[in-house]
Amino acid sequence: MIAEEPMLEVPRTFWRRLSRIFPYFKGTRWALPGVIIATTAAAVTEPAVPALMKPLLDRGFKGDSFNLWLVPAILLGLFAFRGLAGFVAQYSLAHMANHAMVTLRRALFAKLLDAPMSLYSQTSASALSNTAVYEVQTGTTLLVNALMSLLKDSLTLIALMAYLLYINWKLTLIVLLIFPGVALVMKVLSRRLHRITQASQQATDRLAYVVEENVLAHRVVRLHQAQEAQARRFDQLNRELRRLAMKSTVAASAMTPLTQMLAAAALSAVICTALWQSSTSGITVGGFAAFVTAMLMLIAPIKHLSEVASPITRGLAAVQRGLDLIEDTQSESGGTHEARAARGELVFEGAVVRYEGSERDALDGVDLRIEPGETVALVGSSGSGKTTLVNVLPRFVEPTTGRVSLDGVELREWRLAALRRQFAFVSQDVVMFNDTIAANVALGVEPDRQRVAHALDAANLLAHVESLPQGMDSVVGHNATQLSGGQRQRLAIARALYKNAPILVLDEATSALDAESEQAVKVALQRLMAGRTTLIIAHRLSTIEHADRILVMSAGRIVEAGSHAQLLRLEGHYARLYRIAATGDFDKTQESELP
Repeated sequence: MIAEEPMLEVPRTFWRRLSRIFPYFKGTRWALPGVIIATTAAAVTEPAVPALMKPLLDRGFKGDSFNLWLVPAILLGLFAFRGLAGFVAQYSLAHMANHAMVTLRRALFAKLLDAPMSLYSQTSASALSNTAVYEVQTGTTLLVNALMSLLKDSLTLIALMAYLLYINWKLTLIVLLIFPGVALVMKVLSRRLHRITQASQQATDRLAYVVEENVLAHRVVRLHQAQEAQARRFDQLNRELRRLAMKSTVAASAMTPLTQMLAAAALSAVICTALWQSSTSGITVGGFAAFVTAMLMLIAPIKHLSEVASPITRGLAAVQRGLDLIEDTQSESGGTHEARAARGELVFEGAVVRYEGSERDALDGVDLRIEPGETVALVGSSGSGKTTLVNVLPRFVEPTTGRVSLDGVELREWRLAALRRQFAFVSQDVVMFNDTIAANVALGVEPDRQRVAHALDAANLLAHVESLPQGMDSVVGHNATQLSGGQRQRLAIARALYKNAPILVLDEATSALDAESEQAVKVALQRLMAGRTTLIIAHRLSTIEHADRILVMSAGRIVEAGSHAQLLRLEGHYARLYRIAATGDFDKTQESELP
């Protein structure tokens, strides 16, 4: 199941939420003035149209001297100027939006690459990818466009109100009465919209997780004929998302009619007052028409301002998730110790590991010394602590108490990059990238084709690679789906060979190979292991008979240690495991069998 995320805390004010994204607009200094100047210029010209109405009606229709050609000339010039200003504003705005999106997405991905391992156990991959890819883009675009509308319509509103005050300040006071009502409507509905948007984000994450699970487990779903059950699960979440979407639509759509009703009430009051004034103060037809035209032009910016709360709220909620991840996720920390190549001495002193929520220790006071160049095998039933022990070494797992050191230096004192450079892992769960074979072998560095070929040859994979149309430049597909299981594992072995680290961790590294390939790879591994510290996690005990030392683990403790021959002579836990493995029932061994 996907980990339930706590409801995001709603910051106290709109401006506090908005200010969090401002740093990501750095580098767009020229664009912001372009937006402001162009938008201001366009807004200032808005009153020009109603301003033309007064002389046109008061003088033009009375037969007074009037240059008729001025009307089309002014209108054409006016709209050409506004068009140019609009283009400059939109271009500058697009530059700002895309720059902020790229910067925020880069910072978010960098945080994901450097986040502690706990983040990936608490949050699904679909939720993280949804935040980094879709929500950042959608949120930034919505937010910047909405802020553009907010700036443009606010300036237009100010320009038109200034013109109304100039024409008739008494009528303008009536118009001003609608603004407190509009502000109240926007405040109430935007708060509700913010809560609904956050709930929709969480529902989207759960829906994406169901899709992710079914894509990855499509064979299991079909084998167990679970399509109908999974479809019901998907449909339930899909309908929940639809319900939230409708709630969001109601909250967003209610702003416009409520605002328009307030504007209509103000317009009615203005018309009545103007008609009364015309009989007492002699307001002209042109003056009245200009005032009403300018007032009617107020409706559009007021409408836009009432609607802008929805995209701003949605944009802020979407961007806020990425910002929370960047600001609240602590990066992995390391020390300053640096070494190009370690000798490979590993020491565990009372190491205890207890995972969050677990009732017992995964490692229970382990004391262990591994000498440089020694080959140590770890055996035991599932859950005995083998994987936890090796995951402590590159600090994928942190000891709860105790001390673990490499070459006499505690792991916490090593610089993380230097520490992890000392290890090469080959696991049962092969992870490959949708890239070329060469890039997968030389992962993290520019491939040296001669070294790649040597590693592939040592892993008994070079002949197959050379038979491909593009050789080592062939793309392997999602997690190397273009290769067989055995070929994927040999590719992982080639990666370890290429890295040439002083410490090897092999987790059933030959389990997916046929007999002929296994023998060839064993020879390569024997050459690679010479002079290097090697830890082998093994279920097939026949693969570790030549290890320098074998450690039998149970319930997070080392219960036996010795060579293969020594442990068989003891007639203890290892001897029993060896007999079980010989019958093919090793994987069925229960933890209770090993105290």
